[in-house]
Amino acid sequence: MAILILGLVVFIGVHAFTMMREPRAAAIARFGETGYKALYSIGALIGIALIWIGFGEYRASGMIPIWYPPIWTQHLAALLVLFAFILLPAAYLPGHIKARAKHPMFAVVKIWAFAHLLANGDLGSILLFGTFLTWAVLGRISAKRRAGDSVVIAEPQAKYDAIAVGIGVVAWLAFAFWLHMVLIGVPVFARA
Repeated sequence: MAILILGLVVFIGVHAFTMMREPRAAAIARFGETGYKALYSIGALIGIALIWIGFGEYRASGMIPIWYPPIWTQHLAALLVLFAFILLPAAYLPGHIKARAKHPMFAVVKIWAFAHLLANGDLGSILLFGTFLTWAVLGRISAKRRAGDSVVIAEPQAKYDAIAVGIGVVAWLAFAFWLHMVLIGVPVFARA
């Protein structure tokens, strides 16, 4: 569990640093925009690797149940994650979805984490997804308070929404029925 916690501290710490505008500006001044982005990316990748390793070790050593979610929560979680998969490409496309979501990436993380909290009742999952949910909520509040950080799209176009929905649905289907098992080792839908 220690590696999982370290990974969360590193990953969330790197991302939380962007909310501290003065230290962030000082780091950019010191390392340059490219250097700052490189350090940010390296830190985020190290955090992801530690989370992956730490959660894998936690699962292998025996998960610690806190509560037992009913089976229907898995289906609700899968539906919620579909919306997250649609928001993910929408974050990069100038459509109505991005304009309405304001900060789609925070919405993606909030939906993804909340959905996984619904479907998983073990300590490691609560720690992992609860940390991400907390960070996304705080990050969205921080972004909302910063002047000039809102997403403004002059003329959102519906064609980009259609593209986001198409990409999101195809990616969700691939992940739900194949990649989640391959990458995470857990089927999305429990097999009877």
